[in-house]
Amino acid sequence: MLLSRNSPDTGLRIFNSIEHHGLNIKKAAFCGGNSPHIYAKSFETHLFLSADLDDCRLSTLNGISSARIMLTNKKNNSEDLLRIAFDGDSVIFSDESQLIFENYGLEAFNKNEKNLANEPLSKGPFQSFLEQLCILQQSLPREDCPLRIALVTARSAPSHERVIKTLRDWNIRIDESLFLQGMDKTAFLEDFRADIFFDDQFEICESAKHSVPTGQVINLNSRN
Repeated sequence: MLLSRNSPDTGLRIFNSIEHHGLNIKKAAFCGGNSPHIYAKSFETHLFLSADLDDCRLSTLNGISSARIMLTNKKNNSEDLLRIAFDGDSVIFSDESQLIFENYGLEAFNKNEKNLANEPLSKGPFQSFLEQLCILQQSLPREDCPLRIALVTARSAPSHERVIKTLRDWNIRIDESLFLQGMDKTAFLEDFRADIFFDDQFEICESAKHSVPTGQVINLNSRN
């Protein structure tokens, strides 16, 4: 569905444009200048995307996975396969481990993750959206499935173990997991041919948006 600050009069033109481009959008809320986030939960929305950072923050406060779309001319792939890539910490998972890395460094981070390998990570702001995607994926044909999900994370061994065990604990299956040990993600996102990539770090999103459509995840505890 479409949630918009536009007026109802403008909404008529928008629906005409939607019909012209053959988009399957039937539900909408045109809010006449007010933030449309207030209707997201009533529409049973699992994902809120907007170029307006304030609207995204308000939607996150309302308990909905939200991301600011980074403006770019990059277009989606045209194939009949939707490829979605997620960062891990502060996106799928909470920022508990990322804060250890930021405050105490890589050695302390790896030690913490190794010691807690059998303890699932807490849920991050996009865990619920990922869970809904996996439920949808399970309802689709396994062979030639039109939805493919990847985890693209700066983590590496030994911190990978806790991630894999956490996903198992949540009963979430991901098609691809890339553990990059801090390498730049951009080339890997191009190789995956992501239709959209979600990360919480502004600098990473700024870099990735020139290669793939990108959304900056709103984590209310994050400094980015």
